[in-house]
Amino acid sequence: MSSTEAIVGIGPAAEILTTEQFHSAVLSLSPTIAVFDCDGTLWSGDAGSSFMHWTIEKGLLSREATDWLDARYRAYLRGEVSELAICGEMVQVYHGLREQELRAAAAEFFATKIEHRIFPEMLTLIRTLQARGTDIWAVSSTNDWVIEEGVRRFGIPPTRVLSARVSAAAGLVTDILLDVPTDEGKVASLARAGITAPHAVFGNSVHDAAMLAIARSPKGTSGAFPINPTPALLERSALERWPVYYPASVAPA
Repeated sequence: MSSTEAIVGIGPAAEILTTEQFHSAVLSLSPTIAVFDCDGTLWSGDAGSSFMHWTIEKGLLSREATDWLDARYRAYLRGEVSELAICGEMVQVYHGLREQELRAAAAEFFATKIEHRIFPEMLTLIRTLQARGTDIWAVSSTNDWVIEEGVRRFGIPPTRVLSARVSAAAGLVTDILLDVPTDEGKVASLARAGITAPHAVFGNSVHDAAMLAIARSPKGTSGAFPINPTPALLERSALERWPVYYPASVAPA
């Protein structure tokens, strides 16, 4: 698909970039700071909800916690629980478990369920940016155990990860939320890390739109790059004139 092709709908259409055009557009910005969402952006699928279901199947959660979380997630799908609330609760539900146990579970989960879904085009881009000296950050509303494990494949250290997380005490996970980066919360989390105008931002969901909107390249142009966008983000991309990119494995037919 060439950059002259677009997804047509009501109103303006979003420009679609080929892999070569996408990589060229990003690298031409010479970004010093680049920020990446994770689920749907660096790999396909939602690792957060998948980890939740996987840990239930593995018996890491009690029946009581499982029933409560299942009811809350169903309510979320019906629109009765907010994105912010469910993302926090999906981390809080593990309170009382050993943090090391959860990190070991996240390592097994990512290796067996998510790693094969990594977009090679995004892996290549990040490695190229790193070789050029770009500071790479990962921002996600999925729990830190899974995200830190996942972005390790991209050479992104835990110190450059902003994700949903709770505090730990004496090696045990608590239900005290430290951060839940979603929607405008992603911008707030970046600001607390001292990043208010990243040069390039990549995301796949409307919950990344606020973060995409603050991207400003060193040349003063937008550095927003929607990746594998959901319908809501695709519509926003067309209005904002953000060029869109689909990795080969998820490219529309």
